[in-house]
Amino acid sequence: MNTLTLNANRTACAVQRLRGLGAELLARERRLAIYGAVLLAALLPMAIAAGLDDRVLRGANVWIKPMKFALSIAVLALTTAWFIGHLRPEHRRGRAVDRIVWLLVATGTFELGYITLQAALGEGSHYNVGDPLHGIMYTLMGIGALALTATQPMLAWALRRHADPARPPAYRLAVQIGLWLTFILGAGVGGVLSSMQPPDVSAGSVVPLFGWSLGGGDLRPAHFIGIHAQQWLPLAGWALAARRKPSARGQVWGFTALYILVFAAALAWGLAGRLG
Repeated sequence: MNTLTLNANRTACAVQRLRGLGAELLARERRLAIYGAVLLAALLPMAIAAGLDDRVLRGANVWIKPMKFALSIAVLALTTAWFIGHLRPEHRRGRAVDRIVWLLVATGTFELGYITLQAALGEGSHYNVGDPLHGIMYTLMGIGALALTATQPMLAWALRRHADPARPPAYRLAVQIGLWLTFILGAGVGGVLSSMQPPDVSAGSVVPLFGWSLGGGDLRPAHFIGIHAQQWLPLAGWALAARRKPSARGQVWGFTALYILVFAAALAWGLAGRLG
C-alpha cells in the first residue's frame, strides 16, 4: 500500500512539474509553445501509422522519418520559446520576435508537411530528385532547412542586444554560442549531407533508435551534434554558472572548444567512410 501511495505521489509530482513547465513556456512565447505541443501530439498518430504500415524505405519504416523530424522541430520550437523568455519583457513581443516565430513555424511546417506526405505515399522526401517536381521540392526543402536554423542566430543577436541582465553572464554567453553553433555547425554539415545520400543502413549495424550506420560514411551524427548545440551549450553554461566562480565564462569557452572538437571528429569519421 505504501509503495502504491509513493508511486502515485511521484506520478502526481511529475505531472505537476510538466504542467508548470508548460505554463512557463506559454508565458515566455505562447505561439511556439503551442506549435511545439501540436508537433509532439502528432507523434501519436504517426506511431500508430508505423504500427499498422509495414512499408520500408532505405531500411526503415516509412513513418520513422516523419516522427524524427516532428520531434526535432518540436524540440527546436520549445527551446526557442524558452530562450525568448530570456529577453527583457518589453522586447518579447516586438517585430524581431515575430519574425523568428513565424519563420520557424512556416519553415518547420513546410519541412514536416512534405516529409509526411512522402511517407504516406511510400516515397522518399530526401534525395528524391528523379523528376523535375521532386527535384524542385528537394531544393525548397534545403532552403527551408537553412531558414529554419537561421532563426537561431537571429535570436542570438536579439539576446546580445536585449537579454535580461539578471541572468548569469556565463549562462547568457553559453546560450548565445549555442544558438550560433546550431546554425553554423548544423546548417553547415546539413548542406554537405544534402548532396551526399546516407549509406544503406539495411546493409550493416546501426545505432538503435537513431538509425545511424556504424560502418562509417554517415554524416548524420555530426549533423545531430551541430543542431543540438542549442540545448547542450546552454545546459553546460547553466551548470557552470551555478558554481558561481569567476572563471565560469572561460570554462564556457573551454566547453565550446570541446564540443566543436567532438563535432569535428564525427564529421571526419563520416567523411572518411565516404572518401576512404
